[in-house]
Amino acid sequence: MKIIDVVCSPGKTGFYFDDQRAIKSGAGHDGFTYTGEAITEGFKSIRQAGESISVMLILEDGQVAHGDCAAVQYSGAGGRDPLFLAEDFIPVIEKEIAPKLIGRELNCFRELAEEFDRMQINGKRLHTAIRYGVTQAILDGVAKAKHLTMAEIVNEEYNVGKEIKRIPIFTQSGDNRYDNVDKMIIKTADVMPHALINHVEDKLGLKGEKLLEYVKWMTARVQQLRTDESYNPIFHIDVYGTIGIAFDCDNNAMADYLETLAEAAKPFKLRIEGPMDVEDRQKQMEALRDLTAEVDRRGINIELVADEWCNTFEDVKFFADNKAGHMLQIKTPDLGGVNNTAEAIIYCNEKGLGAYCGGTCNETNRSAEVTTNIAMACAATQCLAKPGMGVDEGYMIVNNEMNRVLALVNRRKNA
Repeated sequence: MKIIDVVCSPGKTGFYFDDQRAIKSGAGHDGFTYTGEAITEGFKSIRQAGESISVMLILEDGQVAHGDCAAVQYSGAGGRDPLFLAEDFIPVIEKEIAPKLIGRELNCFRELAEEFDRMQINGKRLHTAIRYGVTQAILDGVAKAKHLTMAEIVNEEYNVGKEIKRIPIFTQSGDNRYDNVDKMIIKTADVMPHALINHVEDKLGLKGEKLLEYVKWMTARVQQLRTDESYNPIFHIDVYGTIGIAFDCDNNAMADYLETLAEAAKPFKLRIEGPMDVEDRQKQMEALRDLTAEVDRRGINIELVADEWCNTFEDVKFFADNKAGHMLQIKTPDLGGVNNTAEAIIYCNEKGLGAYCGGTCNETNRSAEVTTNIAMACAATQCLAKPGMGVDEGYMIVNNEMNRVLALVNRRKNA
């Protein structure tokens, strides 16, 4: 099955682009916006609408395969590629990439995806968002050519050796961390609530007391609202390095606090993402490795999740090789081609670590659907409900795609 044309269309994502440098420099809040001037190149305001590009491959039999190019919320920060605006990058895809796709046979996802993921223009690799969307479209194209689900294509080509099945979905609350927990309980979300604990004084507490009270509340709330005692969600809280700030990155003090949180979460299992951020890749790996070892030595019933400084596939391997965390977030857009997402999940599994197929609130329904297929195909430990910072939209998209894939896979099995 050949590609006979490539068509692009601009789109909006499920969240926003935020100028992280301006926010860290003290930008004020005004409702849902920020006050002050943008700092990062390309931003016209500190918060602006997220943009995407749909890449549609027209196949010779008339089918259309597509993927969405999308970038993370904090584009242009922390060494990431620049702000991803549709009007800037549609011409790049049409001029540089489309001619190389037209006429290609859709026989193998892995080979074609790796080719375009490695592609360079004037000695530079393509923007991660372009690599992300183009490889999604290639995966969809191969699946359509072979009349299979995208999950089946990945499972077969990467020789995963595991059954395609439903995996836990991790829902995110944004700042509305109380009402959204109620939604999560009603929907029986597998993992929750993210909680966005990104400020010491306001959200963690100077001694961690605010997060501790929140965990106690959440534990009681699940037991109060659940309609079936077999419903036992995992608590997964992203603290954005605030525990390290509050406890001066002292391993013993942090471990003492984590043990207190784990006790407050009982009978539910607890994960803490990004306990510290020491603002250096090597030092971050070492800090998380050492805290993970201390938690294990004490037998604390908690899992630590790598986030900061674990962005690329090479970073995932680096953290996994050094056992820096019990679970690693695989930040799907930051890895570029979705072939790297598959490789990263498989690598974590081989190392005996949890593989969290994550991403960003600033994606699209299409990128969420494609990465859900990959998460299922490669037996990820959990999959992020995305896009958006509420519960309803992301959970609906990921849950429904998961169920569609399973229904189709089971139909073929039973045929």
